[in-house]
Amino acid sequence: MKRILIFCLFFGFVIRLSAEPLEEMEYILRFGFIKGGKATLIAEKEKLNKEQTIHYHMRGKTTGIVDKVYEVNDVYESWVNPQTYLPVKSIRNVREQKYRFYDEVRYNHETDSLFSQKAGAMKVPSGVNDLISVFFYIRQNKYFEDLLAGKNIKIPVYHGDKLFVMELKYLGIETIDTKIGRKECYVVSPKVPKGDLLKGSDDLKIYVTTDANRLPIYAEFSLVLGALKCELNSYKINGVNQLIKSASNPLQQ
Repeated sequence: MKRILIFCLFFGFVIRLSAEPLEEMEYILRFGFIKGGKATLIAEKEKLNKEQTIHYHMRGKTTGIVDKVYEVNDVYESWVNPQTYLPVKSIRNVREQKYRFYDEVRYNHETDSLFSQKAGAMKVPSGVNDLISVFFYIRQNKYFEDLLAGKNIKIPVYHGDKLFVMELKYLGIETIDTKIGRKECYVVSPKVPKGDLLKGSDDLKIYVTTDANRLPIYAEFSLVLGALKCELNSYKINGVNQLIKSASNPLQQ
């Protein structure tokens, strides 16, 4: 499970959250028919050192029998500049069984540098992101349109004391059954760093609705140990559920 919630983060990142108003999303993780965990993502405006930011908060937690076997309770946070969508600060707080990892990172985009509590100060490429901010950055800077046009997108990312290049490519359009009916979706594949549990470079697939909402509604991960599915379970704006079931979907009748 150590990598699984990171995969869930990839799914959450594509969401179009502006933090006006408060938005919340919850995803359910399943191994086949077994519910193994959930991930929640919240976005809201927040002052950081008297400067306005957007605060993204992501929590991944195991549930049920999986929690008994391998307990996971991870929190990832990112504060971004509302004009550039580049990170100002990020936190990674990992609690998996007896393993613990905590790091706070401050970013200085004027000097292309950062300071990590774990790794210290270092120079980084221009436009560096953290693992939470990267997809919001892509979303808000019109990279998604380039992706749909067939261009591969590459963005430098700092995560876990290391720099890597996040690469995304567009795989096409598919129509799938979801909690809110049959939905036509863009299929996007993020390329993840070496050393995780994916079977191949295209085995992480994110499904984003083609409508104006562009909700990241479903994801599939082909892992060495089996298939993992991640499904959107709840989407709220100021506490009000925004998911409406489609009467045309026989699975929901």
